Amino acid sequence: MSVIFRTEGLSKYFDSLKAVDGVDFAVEEGTIHAIIGPNGAGKTTFFNMLTGNFAPTAGKIIFRDEDITGLPPHIITRKGIGRSFQISNIFGGLSVYENVRVAVQATYGDAPGILVRPKWLDEVDEKAQEIIERVGLTQFSRVQAATLSHGDEKRLEIGLVIAANPTLLLFDEPTAGMSLDESHQTMDMLQDLAKRHTIVLIEHDMDLVMSLSKQITVLQNGRKIAEGSPAEIRGNALVQQAYLGTAI
Repeated sequence: MSVIFRTEGLSKYFDSLKAVDGVDFAVEEGTIHAIIGPNGAGKTTFFNMLTGNFAPTAGKIIFRDEDITGLPPHIITRKGIGRSFQISNIFGGLSVYENVRVAVQATYGDAPGILVRPKWLDEVDEKAQEIIERVGLTQFSRVQAATLSHGDEKRLEIGLVIAANPTLLLFDEPTAGMSLDESHQTMDMLQDLAKRHTIVLIEHDMDLVMSLSKQITVLQNGRKIAEGSPAEIRGNALVQQAYLGTAI
């Protein structure tokens, strides 16, 4: 498989703190690639550079052979990279359908925005309904988003991300705070999404990481300490030490 996304020596320093320090990273197209590590390892800072929220101190970010280092988030989104956050980013006062429809409308026209020409209305509606079905929220389509369970809220946010037609999806702890049943439902959804998208995720649920990922990158204190298949990571002594003996 070809590499769709990579970094070269990517670093982010906050004064003397090296939050991310010289990380080389490569993602194969059509795979699920997990990033794991203890709290404070630099995972979210790394994501923030990949999506333009933080400017790197050093290094490069390459997407489909194009250098996108330092581009603002809205430009990176238009190039085909979508991201979800740890903190939900939905419109609580709108229904599930209205949330997704607004996100879909924003992708239409020569100057994408909230308004859309009448000729596209049926197409926008059809796409919104398809996305709602893909994330398993059809029965909640007309429900106010603020009343959703935590797991359903996270799935709605993922729906908003895929509304922009991204090639690459970046998920920051997609199962955080979920019940066991909600986590299993989200795992199934991620497997389905992987049929159409390349996925990079930060995740603390090791069962999910080991069962879904083709490759795993491990960060500690801002540096990459290991990378490989789930079996290779499970047996890696440095990884075991980083997790203080926690079974992975």
